[in-house]
Amino acid sequence: MSHTAAVADKAPSTLRAASLPKWSPWAIAVGSLVLAVLIGLVGGLDSKVQWGLIAGLLFVFGTFGIAAKVEGRRQAKDRVATSLVWVAFILAVIPLVSLLWTTIQRGTKVLDVYFLTHSMGVVADSEPGGGIYHAIIGSLEQVGLATAIGAPVGILTAIYLVEYGRGKLAKAVTFFVDVMTGIPSIVAGLFILSLMLMLDMQPFGFAGSLALAILMMPVVVRSTEEMLKLVPNELREASLALGVPKWRTILKVVVPTSIGGIITGVMLAIARIAGETAPVLLLVFGNPFINNNPFEGAQASLPLYIYQQYAQSAGSTAAYDRAWAASLTLIAFVMILNLVARGIARWKAPKTGR
Repeated sequence: MSHTAAVADKAPSTLRAASLPKWSPWAIAVGSLVLAVLIGLVGGLDSKVQWGLIAGLLFVFGTFGIAAKVEGRRQAKDRVATSLVWVAFILAVIPLVSLLWTTIQRGTKVLDVYFLTHSMGVVADSEPGGGIYHAIIGSLEQVGLATAIGAPVGILTAIYLVEYGRGKLAKAVTFFVDVMTGIPSIVAGLFILSLMLMLDMQPFGFAGSLALAILMMPVVVRSTEEMLKLVPNELREASLALGVPKWRTILKVVVPTSIGGIITGVMLAIARIAGETAPVLLLVFGNPFINNNPFEGAQASLPLYIYQQYAQSAGSTAAYDRAWAASLTLIAFVMILNLVARGIARWKAPKTGR
């Protein structure tokens, strides 16, 4: 080997550009946070939100400056884009985590078996004790009836739009579904309330179910429609080529193929209507006693219970604690529905082999 080749082997390679170590973003983040705290203390800023915004700006500009110095402006721009994504993610997560932590911290004060298995029938709003059993029963019945109405109608509407809808009627249905998707919940409640006033009817649980079904249907239609569109046309054509009628092809091929996504959409729609307050406030009115019949008399529900307890919490710590405990129960219910939806989606997902 010549002397020149040996020197070339020992010489450092200039093809590899300088780069920051993997721990550098964490170091910059910690430094930005410390510097933001110092600026906040010196500047007399009391709000932690202001500290967070300052830390985010310092993190972005600090990342760009250090990366531009070491790696060049091109790589620095890439790191700044990544930093902005992380800052946006943190800004979105912090309120959610703060809300969940506050609900858990305050809701666990009175949340126990007694709270879940007793009603407010013999307890005044300002007194300690009582529970949400009557509200749980009301919510389950109202949401269950709304699902029994909204889910089949939504699924059948989506099947019509995807498999049969080609004319003006399909365009009109699509337009109304789009309008209903953005309708405020209070409008659905007012619609059912106007019908009740015309028929001279008193508040009852099923009226709330009708309003919730109106809110649920467009969500089910949209989610089911997207799932049906994912079914390959080859499956439909193969079934039709064998002489199978179209309705039977839909029933035996299209729906089973997309059933996982359809059920997931229904579960997410249930999670959405479970927390609606405005319709039940207008139509159900609330009831401190247990009412197992949703077709007669006022009935309680979890969102309405939370509203009523918080409204009575001005001079009552007990009502305030009950409102937070009911909020935690409602969050747990919605979280369970989301987990069940994810589980069903994985369970019913099409199995692919290599």
